[in-house]
Amino acid sequence: MQYKELAKGRWFELSFVEQMANVGSEVIRAISWKKKGNLEYSKNAIERALELLYLTIEDPKNKKFPRLKELTRVYEVLVDYFYYDNIYGSSDDLWYKYFFAFNYKANIERQQKNKKI
Repeated sequence: MQYKELAKGRWFELSFVEQMANVGSEVIRAISWKKKGNLEYSKNAIERALELLYLTIEDPKNKKFPRLKELTRVYEVLVDYFYYDNIYGSSDDLWYKYFFAFNYKANIERQQKNKKI
């Protein structure tokens, strides 16, 4: 486990949107390294993404349906995309678009939080 400190509870303090933006950063990093031909770095990044996604799934605030269903499906489709035959037909562009929304919203939340301080 690479994110031991986050697993101790700090991850659960983040909002769902912040969690997913962080997962997305690792996914995008994995795609970028894959495109550059560095499969070792790509593998490391997707492993970090899956670890963070697993922590997100384990977060009590995310145990509600349909959020839990979405998270487990994202996990399944990411594994299929990076490790198997891509039976779901994912693409780099699809992952960029999916995670862009979380990154965008997380930035808005961060700006709003900074205005309150």
